[in-house]
Amino acid sequence: MNAQLEHTTAALLEDEVAGRYPDARGRYGPFGGRYVPETLVAPLERLADACRLLRDEGFLAEFSAELRAWAGRPTALTPARGLSRRWGAEVWLKREDLAHTGAHKINNAIGQVQLAKRLGARRVIAETGAGQHGVATAAACARLGMPCTVYMGALDMERQAPNVGRMRLMGATVVAVLNGDRTLRAAVDEALRDWVSDPDGTYYCLGSAIGPHPYPYLVRELQSVIGREARQQLLDAAGRLPDAAAACVGGGSNAIGLFHAFLADRSVALLGFEAGGRGSGLGENAASIAHGRPGVLHGCYSQLLQDVDGQVQETHSVSAGLDYPLVGPEHALLALTGRVRYEAIADDVALAALAECCAAEGILPAIESAHALAGAREWARTHAGATILVCLSGRGDKDLKTLEATLLAGAGAAA
Repeated sequence: MNAQLEHTTAALLEDEVAGRYPDARGRYGPFGGRYVPETLVAPLERLADACRLLRDEGFLAEFSAELRAWAGRPTALTPARGLSRRWGAEVWLKREDLAHTGAHKINNAIGQVQLAKRLGARRVIAETGAGQHGVATAAACARLGMPCTVYMGALDMERQAPNVGRMRLMGATVVAVLNGDRTLRAAVDEALRDWVSDPDGTYYCLGSAIGPHPYPYLVRELQSVIGREARQQLLDAAGRLPDAAAACVGGGSNAIGLFHAFLADRSVALLGFEAGGRGSGLGENAASIAHGRPGVLHGCYSQLLQDVDGQVQETHSVSAGLDYPLVGPEHALLALTGRVRYEAIADDVALAALAECCAAEGILPAIESAHALAGAREWARTHAGATILVCLSGRGDKDLKTLEATLLAGAGAAA
């Protein structure tokens, strides 16, 4: 890296830590922005204006009350004694798996559905991959009395069938997306088509820190409760900040929610772990920071898995929630500046970490979260005695069908 580039990235990081992003154009340095049809410009402007409510005492009181009395916050910070002994580190788990509906997604869903009501929307739509955002949105809509439609890739519906049932029980209409790769990318495509057809009466509850401005900012703000809680809980329990904080990264909502509270704490290493799938080639993984290049998808400019002609590539991950070709623009900036270290974790390594967590802690994490556990374990090997905070973004009940075909099948064959 030459001196000019070092200066540029240092300035970008200074602006990020100082809270100057997103800027007026919805940019995080070179990333972000708004690339949408003209039809969606007005509703996005309305939503951007409504984001002022994130600083409104009345709205925040309502949001906090729902998180506390309905969603179950604050979630626990658990000392992972079994993993600590195995890793030679002091491991703490931020238990988003204990939040209502089983993952961090509920923080964002309840906040956005509250905004939808304030904006006068008649219905809410959402996309989902692993199903957790769909379940969270369906639950939030049921709670607040809003009709809900969730788009989900047909492949994801097969591997996440329990969550499909949960959405339907909560009154949501679940639409199977049969075109494209039949995963999260195709579900986002369909949700955007629906929104374009009725931009005034429909509110699109986007589930990750992606999409056109102001969604990356909105999702970050609603998920930042994770990091704020974890930071204070660890100070109260251990009297210190962690040496490292780790999270899995697909679009990146749980990770940005955790990392944001620690950006200014330069002593805390921030570690993001992507879906390395089964290899480094295009189509074999969903690691857009490790293997992608800058490009535009679903309304924003960020790190994207694409070929030399700019064609977006299909992805692969054993985890439905990470199986997406774009990372949120704020993560792309944090990777560029070096503030967060991102690495890809292979399918088999993530599954092994999931099994280890079950055996050592009596906790079944989501396969998404297992990527963070696997990466944190690797980091611990070269940082003996370190204090490591891991975001357990969700629970693994939803993944039993996949685990039956992988871990449990292997165990059965061995027996």
